[in-house]
Amino acid sequence: MQTFQLSFAKINCLNTHMAEVIVDQGVVISLEMSEEYDKVLATQFTSDFVLLINKINDYRFAYEAKLTMASHSNLKAIAVITYSKKDRQSVEATAVMRKRDGWNLKVFDGLNLGRQAGIDWLESQFNPA
Repeated sequence: MQTFQLSFAKINCLNTHMAEVIVDQGVVISLEMSEEYDKVLATQFTSDFVLLINKINDYRFAYEAKLTMASHSNLKAIAVITYSKKDRQSVEATAVMRKRDGWNLKVFDGLNLGRQAGIDWLESQFNPA
């Protein structure tokens, strides 16, 4: 597994088409940070890919970053693993804000083995039967 350490997060490439993103505790993701993240993903994935966002840490997005994140044309699905009701609500509010982008996004409960369920769902979205 290849890992990329960013200034604010870690990206674990789980396989040739899936990455797990873990943002550091207490970060406010700026537009510049979002661009740093986008560059790594664009370099690592030149064709279709899926993302597992593991919200194990508490962080938030600056408004500008919220409007631009996860805008890759090759991004086929996003699974978000949350660990609290507040985090789930935040993800759902962002998804509503970005509804025009047509995200294929699903939220999973990390306290109920959601990480594996998220990975399984992403695989089903990447390789639909």
